[in-house]
Amino acid sequence: MPGLPDRYFIDEKMLSVGYALNAVRSDILYPGHDDCLDIPRGTKDSVWLRKVGQRGWAVIMRDKRIRSRPGERELLRRHHVRGFCLTGSGDQTSWEMLDLLVRQWEKVEQHLQEFDGPFLFSITINGLRRLT
Repeated sequence: MPGLPDRYFIDEKMLSVGYALNAVRSDILYPGHDDCLDIPRGTKDSVWLRKVGQRGWAVIMRDKRIRSRPGERELLRRHHVRGFCLTGSGDQTSWEMLDLLVRQWEKVEQHLQEFDGPFLFSITINGLRRLT
């Protein structure tokens, strides 16, 4: 049965967003966080995706080209990751990413409760859309 994870893992490409969310939520982790020292900054995607998937954490990442990287999508599937990807066009500032994520957070939690993984949803200003 799907449900909310006990933790959310923010990809290193969004480290400043991870720091900001961690300041107001106790369930936010990121590479190098004290509660996941086995995932230091610079850890390869293949390693951290496996660890995060094994722990049942939801992943929030930023990747404009996720659709064109079948290898990364396969890692998400293989490790049973429930992932959300900010996919907006152009370079977003940390503030813009944080604003978008906070505005869509309720939908992220709704999708975590409704859908069993593995999956990947895009997060845009218009809402969430399933990618895999």
